[in-house]
Amino acid sequence: MTDKIKIAIRSLYKIFGDDPEGALEHVRAGVGKTELLERHGHVLGLQDIDVDMREGDITVIMGLSGSGKSTLIRHLNRLIEPTAGQVEVDGEDVLAYGEERLRSLRREAMSMVFQKFALLPHRTVAENAGTTLQVRGVRQRDYLAEARKWLERVGLTGYENHYPHQLSGGMQQRVGIARALTSNSPIMLMDEAFSALDPLIRTDMQDLLLELQKELHKTIVFITHDLDEALKLADRLVILKDGYIVQQDEPQHILLNPNDPYIEDFVSDINRARVLRVRSIMTPLGGGAPPAEAQGEVDFNDTLESMITRSGGDTSHSYVVVQEGAPVGVLEMTNLVKALVPRAASEAGARKY
Repeated sequence: MTDKIKIAIRSLYKIFGDDPEGALEHVRAGVGKTELLERHGHVLGLQDIDVDMREGDITVIMGLSGSGKSTLIRHLNRLIEPTAGQVEVDGEDVLAYGEERLRSLRREAMSMVFQKFALLPHRTVAENAGTTLQVRGVRQRDYLAEARKWLERVGLTGYENHYPHQLSGGMQQRVGIARALTSNSPIMLMDEAFSALDPLIRTDMQDLLLELQKELHKTIVFITHDLDEALKLADRLVILKDGYIVQQDEPQHILLNPNDPYIEDFVSDINRARVLRVRSIMTPLGGGAPPAEAQGEVDFNDTLESMITRSGGDTSHSYVVVQEGAPVGVLEMTNLVKALVPRAASEAGARKY
């Protein structure tokens, strides 16, 4: 993970209809999605989107059906052309690319993992995994060798010569991930990649992705409608509604500080103890000494659930928070208890009394 911005989206608009440029003027004048459709016969897909995606991060774009998340990801490799705005990759304007450079972007810089797997039924698992290299003109012997390497990494050793119909849904999606990894592209676009899978298989795939990411540090753009999945995977979370961004930030911050009733509703039923990390609620040391009465050390990224278990529910305890072996803060169990109560419920209780 670095501070380098790999993908930058600026003032992006997408309007579907016969006269999108004309409809854009109405949107900029304050016309919303419903009114634009009813009065002007155009569909507002995206409205004034600004997002920075850091190199090596997993940026999750989430929202309900119709929020614009799949429309947004398809702008990154220009499967959809914007009505207005900019899309930059490594500081270069993708919208200015000609056909050859755009083809190179899609083949070499970006790989895509689809919800419906998109495997070729007449090709073996290894041949499917090596498709992107084959398209680039790599010799069969070489692209199959690279494909087998990544198939092993995703747990499919022994299935190289099988065909897609011989695999379960979860195994087919592993082939899709292996195909994206075989391309060796620095950016992976994942559009509802795990949504078609059963819950247990879906959890396994999320764990696999996080495990691979620890080593590979890809720049991943992940689309989902599932908040639990978003909170588990995201380094940065972008929440869309009706084509515009309601809130974007580090997931822990959004969970603790929802800035809109829509977001509050989204996060109200989340198991906060399982999702929130010690780092989000600790008090930074700021160069001071750790308290002598602390009950021990805890890791920066421990969940609050693990801390409840460790403390036995004793709210009088405090712990020194360490990151890579160095003390960085103090966790007070009283603050942990407060963090478990959603802000809206907490404020309602305060008003009541």
